[in-house]
Amino acid sequence: MRYALIFCLLATPVLAEVCPDAPDHAGALTALIAEANAAPDEAAGRVVSAQMWELWLDAPDEAAQEALDRGMRQRAEFDFAGALDSFDRLVAYCPDYAEGYNQRAFLHFLRGNYATALIDLDAALAIVPDHVGAQSGRALTLMNMGQTDAARLQLLAALANNPWLSERALLAEGAPLGPAGQEL
Repeated sequence: MRYALIFCLLATPVLAEVCPDAPDHAGALTALIAEANAAPDEAAGRVVSAQMWELWLDAPDEAAQEALDRGMRQRAEFDFAGALDSFDRLVAYCPDYAEGYNQRAFLHFLRGNYATALIDLDAALAIVPDHVGAQSGRALTLMNMGQTDAARLQLLAALANNPWLSERALLAEGAPLGPAGQEL
């Protein structure tokens, strides 16, 4: 028995696998933000939005991509427990990959765990400050927390990076983040 234990200890790798750095898409994202702001119409803006998502969903390696894709698939199938496990593993493995936090935040948002979602959104934005998806997600989260002024400011920041977000409708008159009416 003692020899079996020693063999297991020797066979176990000393260092855990380390996630490589996330791909550096900062320059491409800056260019896409400029392209979104110059887009002549919503259709062109949506194409640029899709290109932004391609960058954010580009995981650091195959293991991270697999965890991201699995978590998103589980979430789409309403397997929220499985999705949370996948996103937790992704964030633990790649703590410097913003999309892991963003996707986990979306899951928390869907479950109504707004305070927890906000923590993950802040983590994503600390890594990629111009992550429009995390910015708009943060605006929606703040709105659902009743923090209207902060939500409005966050949504305006997101729209400065991509004016074609569907969430822009929330700023219209009479909408949840629209201009405050005059009080009588």
